[in-house]
Amino acid sequence: MTSYDAVDRALLAELAGDRRATVVALADRLGLSRNTVQARMSRLESSGAFLSFERSIDPAPLGYPLEAFISVHVRQKELAEAVAEIARIPEVIQAHGLSGSVDLLVRVVCRDAPDLFRIDGEILAIDAVERTETSLAMGELIPYRLQPLLQRKA
Repeated sequence: MTSYDAVDRALLAELAGDRRATVVALADRLGLSRNTVQARMSRLESSGAFLSFERSIDPAPLGYPLEAFISVHVRQKELAEAVAEIARIPEVIQAHGLSGSVDLLVRVVCRDAPDLFRIDGEILAIDAVERTETSLAMGELIPYRLQPLLQRKA
């Protein structure tokens, strides 16, 4: 496990607050040289500190205004195959393996209720899938965030 010092944590906190911050802006805010920030950023990236750099894109303007979470129950020995098949469905934007009674939590986007029904049917058609439970997302109340965690005392 990698541990981060106070400078790394300050840099990560700044990035959590402003994902588009440039190296120059970060250096200015933190009172560090541009080279120091660049070196720290490279080290943080090498250590796996950053998740995907893909920009977050709102699927609604693309024609997918609804989001749902599908709890998927699979035959355990066929989990990898189920995940591979689910990953082929374009409307699947994320999936997590879970402990407990549900095996997978799949996040999907859809055009409308019939589209969600179709997507759920595609998942159910996968041989390894035993059943699903679908919940329509009513709204994101707490977006993905790390800033409060980074601001917490070590």
